[in-house]
Amino acid sequence: MKVYIMTDMEGVAGVANFDDFTGPEGRYYETGRRLCTEEVNAAVRGCLEAGADDILVVDGHGSGAINPELLHPAARLLMGRPLRYPFGCSAEFDCALIIGQHAKAGTLDGHLWHTGSINVAELTINDISLGELGCNMLFCAYYDVPVVMVSGDEACCREARQLVPDIETAAVKEGLNRGAAIHLHPEKARELIYSAVVRGIQRRHSIGKFWIEPPYVKRIEWMPEGDEQPRVHVAKGNDLIEVLNG
Repeated sequence: MKVYIMTDMEGVAGVANFDDFTGPEGRYYETGRRLCTEEVNAAVRGCLEAGADDILVVDGHGSGAINPELLHPAARLLMGRPLRYPFGCSAEFDCALIIGQHAKAGTLDGHLWHTGSINVAELTINDISLGELGCNMLFCAYYDVPVVMVSGDEACCREARQLVPDIETAAVKEGLNRGAAIHLHPEKARELIYSAVVRGIQRRHSIGKFWIEPPYVKRIEWMPEGDEQPRVHVAKGNDLIEVLNG
């Protein structure tokens, strides 16, 4: 059984803010990478327990969040940039997981919320508001791969359940607002992730997929730094991957 794991950093327990944890210039960046990698390792252990024999981990954080020396040796790692949709996903995978995800832009109780960039105010596809989570779930469904488990802050997990009500989730922190959250201890977070992964993979045939029928209209509204007026970008087409990259 092949499992696809998309990862991000801002939804990891212990990752407290953008400046210190999420980029190479941050004073706790290596701590953030370790915390993220260990949550992914918990997911990998869950995959193995549930019968997976081929696991691909995708480092989906822009500046990198996975320490390859600390990653579980059973996993393969896709890393580096430029990296575009579908991020190594294909119809060969039996199911997918999303680890360390954050809520979409504008989620008031989401911790470190954003959608692709901190300058993006809104992203919609066919007038449905989506974040990185929704876009990731869509491109997996494009290949008929169900996303069976999501971990991140509570707002992100709620977002996942709104898209796929029967999905397994592991909330590892509770956002009070964009800048503050109540975090689980990292060991407790990893235990929750492991258990949710096992349940999700075992239930993979009964968990639905989030999908939007073509044709597609993607609309992104963002505010470039230094500008006083928001800008809008629109991409249209019948192929989801082309529209996501457009």
